[in-house]
Amino acid sequence: MPGAASGAHARTCPLCEAMCGIEVFVEGGRVTKIRGNEHDVWSKGYICPKGTALHHLHDDPDRLRRPLIRNDDGSFREASWGEAFEEVERRLAPLLETPDALAVYAGNPVAHNFSLSRYIGAFIQLTGITAIYSGGTVDQWPRNVVSALMYGRAWSIPIPDVDRTDFLLMLGANPFDSQGSLLAAPYLMKRLRGIQARGGRFVVVDPRRTGTAKRADEWIPIQPGTDAALLLAMVNVLFADDLVDLGTLVGKVRGLDAVRELSAGFTPEAVTGTCRIPAERVRQLTRELAGSRSGVVYGRIGTCTQEFGTLSSWLIDVLNILTGNFDEVGGAMFSNPIAWSMLSLRPPEFEEGFELGRFHSRVRGAPEVLGQFPVSCLAEEIAAPGQGQIKGLITIAGNPVLSAPGGDRLDEALAQLDSMISVDNWLNETTRHAHVILPGQSPFEQAHYDEMIWSWAVRSAGKYSPALFPVPDGTVPEWEVLLRLAAMVQGQTAADVDVEEIDDFYFIGLVSMITEQEGSRIHGRDVEEIVAEHPEPGPERILDFAIRTGPWGDAYGADPDGLTLGRMKQRPNGIDMGPLTPRVDDIVQTPSGKIELAPDYIVADVPRLKARLASAHPPLVLVSRRQLRSNNSWMHNVASLMSGRPRCTLLIHPEDAAAAGVEDGKLGHIRSDAGELEVPVEVSNEMMPGVVCLPHGFGHDKQGARLSVASRHAGVCNNVLAPGALVDVPSGNAVVNGIPVIVAPATRA
Repeated sequence: MPGAASGAHARTCPLCEAMCGIEVFVEGGRVTKIRGNEHDVWSKGYICPKGTALHHLHDDPDRLRRPLIRNDDGSFREASWGEAFEEVERRLAPLLETPDALAVYAGNPVAHNFSLSRYIGAFIQLTGITAIYSGGTVDQWPRNVVSALMYGRAWSIPIPDVDRTDFLLMLGANPFDSQGSLLAAPYLMKRLRGIQARGGRFVVVDPRRTGTAKRADEWIPIQPGTDAALLLAMVNVLFADDLVDLGTLVGKVRGLDAVRELSAGFTPEAVTGTCRIPAERVRQLTRELAGSRSGVVYGRIGTCTQEFGTLSSWLIDVLNILTGNFDEVGGAMFSNPIAWSMLSLRPPEFEEGFELGRFHSRVRGAPEVLGQFPVSCLAEEIAAPGQGQIKGLITIAGNPVLSAPGGDRLDEALAQLDSMISVDNWLNETTRHAHVILPGQSPFEQAHYDEMIWSWAVRSAGKYSPALFPVPDGTVPEWEVLLRLAAMVQGQTAADVDVEEIDDFYFIGLVSMITEQEGSRIHGRDVEEIVAEHPEPGPERILDFAIRTGPWGDAYGADPDGLTLGRMKQRPNGIDMGPLTPRVDDIVQTPSGKIELAPDYIVADVPRLKARLASAHPPLVLVSRRQLRSNNSWMHNVASLMSGRPRCTLLIHPEDAAAAGVEDGKLGHIRSDAGELEVPVEVSNEMMPGVVCLPHGFGHDKQGARLSVASRHAGVCNNVLAPGALVDVPSGNAVVNGIPVIVAPATRA
């Protein structure tokens, strides 16, 4: 494939859920500039600092272009792809007789990668590996649990219709720095200003006066970890004041009386000491939501990564339902993407409804949730000897040494593995333990069309971007890497793997599944006929299939004017099919056929919340934060984004700083039950008293990593302070917000 011609090329930034359109300027085979694409139907010219630096990821001298094999002395050497796969085979062979000895970790970048996002499911399915870990259990697992049990679909996530709402209550989210999260809406801050311009309001509940909170109509500080108590008190007010109105959901909901009973003891007066929000303000907030013409509650990572993450996520939906703001314009709605996501396909084992806790982890006894254990279990499963000990690990685009609670313990455990294979573009804090590293492509060396993110987009749209530059000769594409690894886990030798045969088998199975689905646009069609239209293997045929069988697709001739990937390619600035429309009847797949307002599994956790109301607050707790020029740990090697003042600082309120004896600009010592760190102090009244804050994703001081820029801005890893066993009970999601800590002056200058 020839490289991109000189000039401007329309593409989509792959870094986050905003999916902003960009113009990439190429001269002489190199990217010279990136700016927002004003013609993009989705983002209309908006771009953040990360998007403008995308070409630095492509040009990064530290990015791996060839596979690496670790030598006996711990150093790495470059190898050919053939040699690398032979080493993978050699490393995996001793583990194949004991399948429980092999585990997989998938990181967040998988969701933003054209190949990996479409083939991670195939990899897991084909390998049969059951020990699956991911960044999801440090991010949004409570949200998936709620959707699975309330709607029967773990990845059907209602989003706020921000473009048409008159009142938005936002908890635990900061789009000023991170855009939307589980909400695809470019330039979200402008959309929030649009609410105000329409005469509406948006209110932010957060322990920190974030950039978003500063621009809100009101900031309500809250004690970290107590969002569920606030939300349940609001439910209490709805029933007490006779404000419940199901609207169009009458007859479509089960469990209303159970929710009424559960909320009875959670009056605003009962929770005010826990939340640190006055009872009257709770009542006013509830009445404002219920009385708005269109209103919606939205919560994100701060509501998931706390001790009551599942209850918080559940109660957000409950409030939207009880106020008539669910599946309604301006309320919480479900997206209808042009191309459906592979994640929208419910696993066969859950056809009769979701069952959680089917088995338990070996060491801690943690229950599985949606097929996964808490990622913090991984270290102990590697370190503890005995039947079922993990001795081999495959990591895919992740850096859990920095992103997982107790990452320092995982760092120690990884060194004990007999075999570690990593699919990754960098030799980072995690992959430095790998025996083989198989690099992928840069964002410009492969096509792009977001796979699952359109499933929570504020409009029904889509955009395809072709690759700008050819894959270097001899390089194995990432989708093919996953299929080769899957075959070798199943015992095939590296030399005998037939990738096209495996891919055909997978694609035929996918087509067969959709033709057998009631309501599918190709229900009952001939599988061979459809497969014959896709002779080329790889992710593009999966995308074309999803478009053609989607709501606006041509359904393989049934709608001659319908969309195909070929027609999407003719529209480089994207296609927008309009705003969200009510579709709850298409979404709900529970055994009862109704929205389950009070799932037994979730409401069983309410007594734990009730007990929390009687507990005293720790004097000081820690929360995490994201930053505009950062994206977890994987943008810290871009020099232009790391310039300026240090950003890995401990934010602390002036009153708490004085009490702890720490000073602005000087090192402070912070300690939890899990670990301790020394970090520069930043005294700021943007923190509410009793709460301190560290950013996420730093800690680039590990020997052996090749991150030349990041290592100069190493910072500290806040996950050292997160106790691995501290999780939200129903989901197993890590608790990284609300951790009790002690702050004191550092022992060194």
